Amino acid sequence: MGIMFQKATLLPWRTTVENILLPIELRDGTKAARKYREAAMDLLETVGLSGFDQAYPHELSGGMAQRAAICRMLITEPDVLLLDEPFGALDELTRERMDLELQRIAMARNATVVFVTHSIPESVLLADRVCAMSARPGRISELIEIDLPRPRTMETMAEPRFADYVGQVRAALDRGHDRG
Repeated sequence: MGIMFQKATLLPWRTTVENILLPIELRDGTKAARKYREAAMDLLETVGLSGFDQAYPHELSGGMAQRAAICRMLITEPDVLLLDEPFGALDELTRERMDLELQRIAMARNATVVFVTHSIPESVLLADRVCAMSARPGRISELIEIDLPRPRTMETMAEPRFADYVGQVRAALDRGHDRG
């Protein structure tokens, strides 16, 4: 299982690549972690951080640190990914790229992803099922099945069916807010 939070929570005394390899090191030991260095470097390239493997967290922007945290989550090749607003600190173009990359990774690994977001379009782009939450107390108020073909692209967002799903999710959230 891979977990990623809103904040990157990188260890400040470790370089980017050392932070990425931490889960392997904790699970299998330092020697085993060395064998994953190439995989870590590939992940860094995937998220656009080539050349920052020896940087320390204070040398990274918030978005860069968050992308390093994504690499740390993925290094163990988990079957289940739990993500709590992981792309909130990213600029819009990087966020879109990471949405598509997450979709590609999940499809390639047949991974289950639980993704918390406040972005309605992002939820429709990424999800097969969107759980609309009520206000206080926070509970699942509605479940909206998203039946759009995969892989989804940025062009998917221009389709009328996409806009219909966005409207359904928004309406469900409004109803949930009214109940709270």
